[in-house]
Amino acid sequence: MKQDKPTIIALLLAGGYGLRIHSTRPKQFIETDGESILLHTMKAFERHPLVDEIWVVCNPEWSSYVQKQANIGQVNKFRQTLRSGLTSYESLINGIQGLEQKGVEPDSIVVVHESVRPFVSHEIITNNVVSCLEHGNAITATYSHESYLQTTDGNTSQGFISRETLMRAQTPITFRMKDLSEIVRRASEQGITKSQSLFTLVNEIGWAPLHIVEGSMLNYKITLPMDVEIYNRLRSINYD
Repeated sequence: MKQDKPTIIALLLAGGYGLRIHSTRPKQFIETDGESILLHTMKAFERHPLVDEIWVVCNPEWSSYVQKQANIGQVNKFRQTLRSGLTSYESLINGIQGLEQKGVEPDSIVVVHESVRPFVSHEIITNNVVSCLEHGNAITATYSHESYLQTTDGNTSQGFISRETLMRAQTPITFRMKDLSEIVRRASEQGITKSQSLFTLVNEIGWAPLHIVEGSMLNYKITLPMDVEIYNRLRSINYD
């Protein structure tokens, strides 16, 4: 019997090596008081009433660690890990194909999110799901308050781009499972073997339109050591 409400799945990408963070472990597994950045992100989806399941794409050597963190954080919606790849693109493709192999229904809504954006808000998750239900997809993005200059050498500026026409893409990015399967098929058909993100991939294959959900400056991506320091300070004041 077909369900009235589709299953809503959070697919968390945690396969990165975090080379720029200068840490002994990948940035998503850096801990504060015994809880990893990944766990913080998992909790955001655990608390959300619309989310039914949480799956994590990671290196198999971290699978038991992810399970332990889920247990520590009482993340009851966590199902299991999926094998990551050597690149972020391979991890994304593996995650999508992994859900297919696990029998996820085609009409399920999959909220794809980078595990190193731990301050994703309840509202952003809600709006992603609503946009996908109404329009078929959602791309989280936010305007910048900074000006954008043009440069060819990194030393001098040759002009500017109006910030009113630019937004910074974030995650979550949300599609139906059947559409993610079609995106992977088209990418393979077109010979695409690398892309920066799901957002860049869907643009490369010409998937349109993409429906924008307003993001947040606080939904930032932890990439550099300073980002971890900012994370710890925000976490210390219990910001979610």
